[in-house]
Amino acid sequence: MAPAITTLAADAPELSAANTGFMLICSALVMLMTPALAFFYGGMVRVKSTLNMLMMSFISLGIVTILWVLFGFSLAFGADSGSIIGWSSDYVGLSGIGVTELWDGYTIPVYVFAVFQLMFAILTPALISGALADRVKFTAWALFITLWVTVVYFPVAHWVWGAGGWLFEMGVIDFAGGTAVHINAGAAALGVILVIGKRVGFKKDPMRPHSLPLVMLGAGLLWFGWFGFNAGSWLGNDDGVGAVMFVNTQVATAAAMLAWLAYEKVRHGSFTTLGAASGAVAGLVAITPSGGAVSPLGAIAIGAIAGLLCAMAVGLKYKFGYDDSLDVIGVHLVGGVLGSLLVGLFATGGVQSDAKGLFYGGGLEQLGKQAVGVFAVLAYSLIASAILALIIDKTMGMRVSEDDEVSGIDQVEHAETAYDFSGAGGGASSRSTAAPAPAVTENKKVDA
Repeated sequence: MAPAITTLAADAPELSAANTGFMLICSALVMLMTPALAFFYGGMVRVKSTLNMLMMSFISLGIVTILWVLFGFSLAFGADSGSIIGWSSDYVGLSGIGVTELWDGYTIPVYVFAVFQLMFAILTPALISGALADRVKFTAWALFITLWVTVVYFPVAHWVWGAGGWLFEMGVIDFAGGTAVHINAGAAALGVILVIGKRVGFKKDPMRPHSLPLVMLGAGLLWFGWFGFNAGSWLGNDDGVGAVMFVNTQVATAAAMLAWLAYEKVRHGSFTTLGAASGAVAGLVAITPSGGAVSPLGAIAIGAIAGLLCAMAVGLKYKFGYDDSLDVIGVHLVGGVLGSLLVGLFATGGVQSDAKGLFYGGGLEQLGKQAVGVFAVLAYSLIASAILALIIDKTMGMRVSEDDEVSGIDQVEHAETAYDFSGAGGGASSRSTAAPAPAVTENKKVDA
């Protein structure tokens, strides 16, 4: 990600219509990722939680957009203060920005950079929601998003990408959000679920995805949108780095999907659609921080490692007893950590910077920097998110009641159901004369 500089240099290049148009398209692609995530998560939950899962992503589009305009952009990318946070009064309400004012050192307007970064800010809290499926009050979730982006996301974005941010100045490489987005969201998810606890029936009742086609649709749209997420993070097309990132995004995702499926076949004897979708997302996560620093061969290695280890990691929740409903920790936290650390091994020194990893003669220096970035973001997000969840839980309550959870959060929180079957089947007379349905054995029972 390009650095944040708040003053326009006198010798700055002129506005490029091509780069500006490209970045607007990339911004739209990243925006698409939030509805895509809603579909991905929505298909993975039981039918009685589908709408709530969709809404937990969609509400982020509303809340974070307003906060970003009012003060979020200023906190994340304003003038540095102590290497921890930014602030520029001209960015408050986006009111002091000239229409043609350029982001310093680049050929795109400040407005374009601001809207591109907004889409990242929207997506990140939506990622957290998958870990909390079936059991969180919608009002509590909305309040959590408001507090979390203010206290956690905006400062971390400044650390990682803001000029003067301490991780940026240290030289931590995060091309498009391995630390600021995926580790941040994954650690937050862990912090919240440690506070709110497990779903009713966790490890006892089957909690299978209700719509695998919806999962595959969401994964495909995420893959599509991720090209804007990753390739757009170089903020232009002038030197080929964005093109390398585009290629590496495709390559790593393919490798991760194949690795996940291979693990499934060896471990469970089947190639599943859920495994294909999850493997693809794991590859996308892992290449996000690293793809601008590695070669396509390095991207294959990173994708394969992430696909294998993330597939193994999703089962840890059963071993350690934390209820990560849709594997946000296993995919986003683990994938983000792997992608960030593997920069220290596979960075060639010939793409986005001259920093080299261990395998290219750079020693352990870059790996050490990456480890600092990983640990700092993980620890801060985990602790801060747990504290925020605890405050909300002790004041307004974060969970729905057990009865409401069992009966279905969609009806309780949204007064709707995802699928209306009232018009299906025959009338009362046909029902009264129909033969009784055969008994359904427990191992074939569909969990709704």
